[in-house]
Amino acid sequence: MLQGTIVSGFLKAFMTIPFPPEQVVLTGIAIAAILIYVPFFVVGAARLNAKVDLGNPRSEQDKLPPYAQRASAAHQNSFEVFMLFAAAAIMVYVTGQASNYTSIVTIVFLLARLLHSVFYISNVLPLRGLMWATSIGCVAALMGTALQAVKTLS
Repeated sequence: MLQGTIVSGFLKAFMTIPFPPEQVVLTGIAIAAILIYVPFFVVGAARLNAKVDLGNPRSEQDKLPPYAQRASAAHQNSFEVFMLFAAAAIMVYVTGQASNYTSIVTIVFLLARLLHSVFYISNVLPLRGLMWATSIGCVAALMGTALQAVKTLS
C-alpha cells in the first residue's frame, strides 16, 4: 500500500508542471538548441587532445578517437531532430494547444535527446536507439496534438 502511495505521489508531482505550458514548450525549443552542442564539446576537447589542425578540423575527423567520432555523429543527429522538434513545438504554440500534456512531452523529449547523446558517445546502441525512438515519438505526439486542434477548428 505504501509503495502505491509513493508511486502515486511521484506521478502527481511529475504530472503537474509549475510553469505555464506555453513557457515550457517555447523554452523547450531554446533548451533543445543548446543540447545540440553538448556532443560538440566532446568533439572539441578530443580535437585539442588529438592535435587536429584547427584550421581544417573536419578533414581530420579520422584522427579523432572513436568516442569523438561518435560525438560528432551525435552532434549532426541533434541538428536533424531539432528541426522536427522546433516545428512541432511551434505548431503546438500557434494552435493554442500548449497544456500540461505537451509540457510533459517536451520534457521527455529533452531528456531523451540528452540521453541519446550520452548513449551515442558511450556506444550503448540499444539505449541510443530507444532514446532516438522516444524523441521521435515525442515529436509525433506534439504534431498530432497540434493537428488535432486544426482538425477540430475546421
